[in-house]
Amino acid sequence: MFATLSDRLTATFKTLRGKGRLSAEDVDNTVREIRRALLDADVALPVVRSFTAAVRERATGVEVSASLNPAQQVVKIVNEELIAILGGETRRLRFAKNPPTVIMLAGLQGAGKTTLAGKLGRWLKQQNHRPLLVACDLQRPNAVQQLQITGERAGVDVFAPEPGNGVGDPVGVATAGLEHARRHAYDVVIVDTAGRTGVDAEMMQQAVDIRAAVTPDEVLFVLDAMIGQDAVATAEAFRDGVGFDGVVLTKLDGDARGGAALSVRQVTGMPVMFASTGEKLDDFELFHPDRMASRILDMGDVLTLIEQAEKAFDADQAQAMAAKFANDEDFTLDDFLQQLNAVRNMGSLKKMLGMLPGMAQIRDQLDAFDEREFDRIEAMVRSMTPLERRQPRIMNGSRRARVAKGCGQSVSAVNDMLERFGQAQKMMRQMRKGMGGGMPGMPGMPGAASAGSKKQKARIAAQKGKKGKSGNPAKRAEQEKAALTRSAEAKENAGSAFGVPEAGQEFDPSQLNLPKGFDKFLGGR
Repeated sequence: MFATLSDRLTATFKTLRGKGRLSAEDVDNTVREIRRALLDADVALPVVRSFTAAVRERATGVEVSASLNPAQQVVKIVNEELIAILGGETRRLRFAKNPPTVIMLAGLQGAGKTTLAGKLGRWLKQQNHRPLLVACDLQRPNAVQQLQITGERAGVDVFAPEPGNGVGDPVGVATAGLEHARRHAYDVVIVDTAGRTGVDAEMMQQAVDIRAAVTPDEVLFVLDAMIGQDAVATAEAFRDGVGFDGVVLTKLDGDARGGAALSVRQVTGMPVMFASTGEKLDDFELFHPDRMASRILDMGDVLTLIEQAEKAFDADQAQAMAAKFANDEDFTLDDFLQQLNAVRNMGSLKKMLGMLPGMAQIRDQLDAFDEREFDRIEAMVRSMTPLERRQPRIMNGSRRARVAKGCGQSVSAVNDMLERFGQAQKMMRQMRKGMGGGMPGMPGMPGAASAGSKKQKARIAAQKGKKGKSGNPAKRAEQEKAALTRSAEAKENAGSAFGVPEAGQEFDPSQLNLPKGFDKFLGGR
């Protein structure tokens, strides 16, 4: 959603690189480009004015003049001001001292309240809570059925005594749902209310009545981030008519300009608490202003990426893989399949890569990436026998043809996959060697002899001490004769490998200089 804004801001900052000091003209040009970028992103005009005024004031002060790198300092200022207009700090849910905690969802029709109820319920369940969804949207066709299906997919119970479709009393359902939660020990109640295509008096009154009946601990306003400037007017109308404690932004994965996300906090004064970033139930996260500002400025969001990885990767599997790595065992296709599934559990690969710093520069390549490639690779691996997965080197032509036929791919695709896996396997072996005894021949690395070590000097000296064979026949004959003489003398003086005389030679224990009385153990002498 923030791709265009991110590109514009990044291009603006590039013009400041290499400047030792910023002039007033540089600051004016930078602020002007930032203003245009924010207006093009559909950010509310009052927000743009206050934002650019704060950036200009700080950029022309001592803060930048005394800096060694003014361009980086301006980026820091813009980042901090973005964090400020997005809310400053992360706002978390307030839970009631005496359960259940009641969370009421409000917003326009089509904003995604019903789907969000399932996402929020699933997220709370992962936080070790026991949520209950209450179906109070009795006007929109099939809204009750949609909530029931969403709750089933999320693994969350749904309270829906009325069929909906214009039948039933929403206030009565909300009250009954709260009593049901108390009787059955649910600690969180999520009330899904009705919406309209626009703000009207009937809608506001129904929301006010439900709020009065259940006294919610949190009222969350669900806002479609793709509706632009209308988002601000809608949020203000709900704040004045019903009141809410926080905002949930939905459809942040859309291609709209994203001005609502940057405007709603500043205009309404209420924090953004959650963000819905996709259609799946797991595409839901806490809204962190600092992380969102970092994404907009193409500085990445590594913390969120780490959190997703911690949830997706199995600790036991990771420990087993580490043990296998330490035991110098080869990386197999079974291991590869486990890692592939763990990466897929983290969500969209495009989103994950987009959380890395500087990824905006290769956005076109990311957009062109086909994530179905994972499915094709998994089909190839699963078409192999267990032996073939453990020992890919036995994959001859007939086996590859069989695998290609079994997974519906071409033989060349199977060959390509095996070739890439072989490269990955080779890289893993090199990593093990580097972590074990060090890199041979690399000075300063563990396990490697430096150029000035004693062993290396001794080896060089020994090599220098060896004399090559002479090219003169007479001299070479003398060298060979001397070598034979030395060999014969060595045989006469040498015993066995342990310095004991060989068979046939007389053995005298007194020559060994043994301790007194030790000779009785040598054959009773």
